[in-house]
Amino acid sequence: MAQDLLSRLMAERDWLLADGATGTNLFNMGLSSGEPPEFWNIEKPDNIRTLYRNAVNAGSDLFLTNSFGGNASRLKLHNAQGQVRELNKVAASLGREIADASGRVVAVAGSIGPTGEIFEPMGMMTHALAVEIFHEQAEALKEGGADVLWIETMSAFEEYAAAAEAAVMAGMPWCGTMSFDTAGRTMMGITSASLAEKVEKMAHPPLAFGANCGVGASDLMRTVLGFEMTGTSRPIIAKGNAGIPKYHEGHIHYDGTPELMAEYAVLARDAGVKIIGGCCGTMPDHLAAMRAALETRPKGPKPSTDDIQAKLGAFSSASDGTGDTSGDPKRERRNRRG
Repeated sequence: MAQDLLSRLMAERDWLLADGATGTNLFNMGLSSGEPPEFWNIEKPDNIRTLYRNAVNAGSDLFLTNSFGGNASRLKLHNAQGQVRELNKVAASLGREIADASGRVVAVAGSIGPTGEIFEPMGMMTHALAVEIFHEQAEALKEGGADVLWIETMSAFEEYAAAAEAAVMAGMPWCGTMSFDTAGRTMMGITSASLAEKVEKMAHPPLAFGANCGVGASDLMRTVLGFEMTGTSRPIIAKGNAGIPKYHEGHIHYDGTPELMAEYAVLARDAGVKIIGGCCGTMPDHLAAMRAALETRPKGPKPSTDDIQAKLGAFSSASDGTGDTSGDPKRERRNRRG
């Protein structure tokens, strides 16, 4: 079997720059809160072309398609569950168009986000139904020309595994990230170390795995160090938010500057991360600064947690999710549990 494009790029390069935010960029173009961004693939394709082109022009080696919420479970909230194939196929085909016109090799990553449902026994979602939902989306992204499927922002490993199974059914290579946003864990309690261990036990492990979104760039970097501590040899993905969201004049604004994101990109590279990008709040100017820093700043030693906090700001919690809570104030910890 011929080597897939992303594997080829990773073999040729020390690091790859991914893209930034989808939602933040589209809100800046006039997307309303509560409006599914995926509808714009059909209604405002030029805006989606601009989203993709801006990432490529800022130096991204790969970008995610505008299909994060494009599964039947999420689209059902807008009575659009019958449009899964159309919306995802167009999301990928617009991406293919921009990547092919870029004049260099750029990978189109078909974004697959969570269903929004809780898995049994706590919730109603079954493994079989989740695989079916994700498989429909995966086939449409493949049909549209995606190079790789990009499973992202997962909090339950069951959902991560169901989406991975769907990718394999579609005959597609895949990557997958989870969001570690609760004292170093995902919302469903997964730690960085447990994700690193779990992916190695999968029948068809990801080309690369890692973390996206979460709290801020410093917390995300601490999660990356957690992956590294397991001794994993699998390529790592880091897509951190551009700072912390602040409410300003009716808009959510992320306080991370291009300079901060450049520091984050260099720290990620020095920590051994292979695919470095941004998540919420990350705009083309952040990406351009990240690219410039990665290309011009010499590789340094692997950063410590102190280095990360000095350059990116304090962690949002004392715990890194590894089970060592000795640094937490005892009373505070008891209150949090209650």
